[in-house]
Amino acid sequence: MIYEGSSLSVTLLEDGIAELVFDAQGSVNKFDKQTVQELADATAAIKQNADVKGVLVRSGKPAFIVGADITEFTGMFAAPDEEVLAWVAKTSRVFDTFEDLAVPTIAAINGFALGGGCEMTLACDLRVADTTASIGLPEVKLGIMPGFGGTVRLPRLIGSDNALEWMTTGKDQKADKALAVGAIDAVVAPEKLVEAAKSMLQDAIAGKLDWQARRAVKLAPLQLNANEAMMGFSTAKAMVAAVAGKHYPAPHLMVDTVAKAAGLDREGALKLENEGFVKLAKTNEAKAQIGIFLADQLVKGKGKKQAKASTKEVKQNAVLGAGIMGGGIAYQSAVKGTPTVMKDINQPALELGLKEAAKILGKGMEKGKVTAATMAATLNNIVPTLEYSTLKDADLIIEAVVENPKIKGIVLKETEQNVADDAIICSNTSTISINQLAQSLDKPERFCGMHFFNPVHRMPLVEIIRGEKTSEDTINAVVAATLKMGKTPIVVNDCPGFLVNRVLFPYFAGFSKLLLDGADFVAVDKVMEKIFGWPMGPAYLLDVVGLDTADHAAGVMSDGIPERMQKIDNDPVTLLFNAQRLGQKNGKGFYNFGIDKRGRPSKEAAGEAYDLITPNAAAKRDFDAEEIIARLMIPMANEAIRCLEEGIVASAAEADMALLYGLGFPPFRGGVFRYIETMGLANFVALADKYAELGPIYQITDGVREMAAAGKSYFEL
Repeated sequence: MIYEGSSLSVTLLEDGIAELVFDAQGSVNKFDKQTVQELADATAAIKQNADVKGVLVRSGKPAFIVGADITEFTGMFAAPDEEVLAWVAKTSRVFDTFEDLAVPTIAAINGFALGGGCEMTLACDLRVADTTASIGLPEVKLGIMPGFGGTVRLPRLIGSDNALEWMTTGKDQKADKALAVGAIDAVVAPEKLVEAAKSMLQDAIAGKLDWQARRAVKLAPLQLNANEAMMGFSTAKAMVAAVAGKHYPAPHLMVDTVAKAAGLDREGALKLENEGFVKLAKTNEAKAQIGIFLADQLVKGKGKKQAKASTKEVKQNAVLGAGIMGGGIAYQSAVKGTPTVMKDINQPALELGLKEAAKILGKGMEKGKVTAATMAATLNNIVPTLEYSTLKDADLIIEAVVENPKIKGIVLKETEQNVADDAIICSNTSTISINQLAQSLDKPERFCGMHFFNPVHRMPLVEIIRGEKTSEDTINAVVAATLKMGKTPIVVNDCPGFLVNRVLFPYFAGFSKLLLDGADFVAVDKVMEKIFGWPMGPAYLLDVVGLDTADHAAGVMSDGIPERMQKIDNDPVTLLFNAQRLGQKNGKGFYNFGIDKRGRPSKEAAGEAYDLITPNAAAKRDFDAEEIIARLMIPMANEAIRCLEEGIVASAAEADMALLYGLGFPPFRGGVFRYIETMGLANFVALADKYAELGPIYQITDGVREMAAAGKSYFEL
């Protein structure tokens, strides 16, 4: 044994090959501070051993190395710039020292080699992967850039254009694609990985492979002439600008860093990478995106724990109501392999539900993402029916009929009489109280809410709503079923609108008030999309939701929370709804929807909408972007805070993920609580107080005022 640590060890094999094996105590290998130090110590030990002729790096886990330990980042990045720079420079030098060993090195890559794991393979002279391997530099998804030499070595191995595509998108690359561009040297079957790596390393030791020449390329400037550099980096900048936009600084800085480092050797290029890494680590966008990653881990971990505790296995689902929503739910269940009964009271509705499933599958086939076999299996998994009797074997029944408490109550009562005693019944309601609906049932303990978002196949979130009498077994089983359907479950407690819609409708109310004060809805949409970063501005979103749906839900919210959400006099949403402008579903709302000359969907601001709003609003005037954002986001933030304080949602992290997955909250802002924290709680209080006279939705709670005064954080609760 040459070296033994808790995360890795080095053993000298008979043929002079030192086998460096990453095998951490946890389930995966990752680069935390301890592992980096052990790599430095192991490298020193190898360097001092005269019997070593080559080094083989492999993993003792099903994956190579999944990356750096993100949990260490938040505290580390809060340190002064010079400390962060010293840390990343010191760490990257560990990889340099390994790369500079006087003997050839090879990485045997299995499973994921991401981030620091990928950078470890790049520090080797040779790379062989098995067919399970996925290689990549996904740091851009955390708002940062590679910091252990990735921006230096990868462009010199596969060319700057390929490397920048890898790094600015953050996508994993399968072994065959990595081989095609030269990131790895061979691909073999998993059982032959170590044998192949040893054979290749022995060839290098014997001088049959010129490993010194391969290493020299990584130490030298990029092999580009002036014209190639100008064209290549200009194209990369344009592509990043088009794809990433202005809200994400990381991909832009990656391009700039690689461009500036093109004429430099490894040492000079690495200095630029270190400096760029620190600059990005200090941005609000990095804090937000790292926060999202950690929150996502929390949500997934919580979901897996609840699913593991489930005592009931869901083998068959049923969906009641075969409209667009019901069809979408049935599709999602069926495509993940669970047989699903789809029931409605009339045949045309069933045909619509099946058509919805077939449409989703058809689009998937057009894009090459769905095979004919998958389409056939999915459709075969959906059994349309008009009879309650077919529900007798269902383990989980999801009611998705019209959003009307009386109708839902009747359907739920009838359902309970026709299903097994231990079957779980859920309602896909978006606003109606689960406690209210539970009154229709004899066994409310087996009932909860299961709120899907439209379109079901695209939206990751399912809100699982716990009623007062819902049992823990029911929640655990529904969480497990949700995960099986490929969705992210977040459990919340019952209240009008639950979490997502409860915080959304004050945002809509802020928008309506702004229009009545003379704002132009097109200008508001532009600010909220282009500057704040929402995928849709409020007017466009209302059109997509449906103005009839929005008006109805606003009434439910008004009845449920009258102290803050009373319906607004002359609400533009109601004005448009009363004029039968329903939004995208009938082609007319705030915008008129149609098809342009090229056959593509189009939308134009509707003069008819202005005609309806203008007589009921103040004289038109321009609002600056800051005021527009404040007047829409303060109500949303306030209601999210109330949900946390009231225990509707368990944590700020879960609230952030719910809005990210359910509404498309801008990822670079990290969620509503991260947005508040980035602003600073004291600044948020001051801003809200500035608009407090606009009404209750702008008035903050005593809780947030006390937290701001005490300098507390929502992420330290």
